[in-house]
Order: sequence, then C-alpha cells, then structure tokens
Amino acid sequence: MYPVMKRCPVCASDLEVTRLYCRNCDATLEGHFELGRFYRLSPEQMKFVETFIKCEGKITRVEEELGISYPTVRSRLNEVIRALGYEVPEEEVVTPERRREILERVQKGEIKAEEAAELLRGK
Repeated sequence: MYPVMKRCPVCASDLEVTRLYCRNCDATLEGHFELGRFYRLSPEQMKFVETFIKCEGKITRVEEELGISYPTVRSRLNEVIRALGYEVPEEEVVTPERRREILERVQKGEIKAEEAAELLRGK
C-alpha cells in the first residue's frame, strides 16, 4: 500500500480525498474527506514526532535518541508546531529567583536533575 500523497504530482496543489474503500465489506464511500493536521507534516517531521512521543516528550531523551543538540530539538519541535497550524509560544526566561528555587528543589529531593534541567531551560 502506498502512503497518502499530500500534493498533486502535476501542479503541486493540495490533493483532496474523495473516495474511501472498506476491504472487509467492499463498501465505497465518496465525498470530500479531511485527513487531519498530521497529514500536513513532511516524512521527516513525522519521524521526529514519533521519536518525540516514544521519548515521552522528554527533550533530553530526544537529544540522545537522535544525536542532536537541545536547540536543534527545540527548532524541529517548533517547525512541527507551525506545520500543524499553531503558533510557537515565546520561550520563557528563567529568572535568577526561579533558577535558585529549582536548584533548591533538587537539593531537597523534590525533583530529579533531569526535570530540573528542563525547567532551567524554560520548559
């Protein structure tokens, strides 16, 4: 089975699904069907999303899995967010007070170092 194409190979316009088929009962449905936001993603972006989900959204694990830096993970994530039609939120700036609070929580054992690292990065 071939993957669904998003663009017309002749003129590069968006393609529209107009027919669905059930192999089990041989029914065919015709109309105009929406595939959803994820079909807007490129194959590379879909692979990134799969990795991100597999790593439970933990950026440090995505870094390790893909062998890329934190800024690259953030950049790719922002690309996916935009491709899905959403705005990319402004990055939070961690104030010195917040930084001190996070480090104190690590010392007290309230949070793990990995979680603290993400919080210090503005997550």
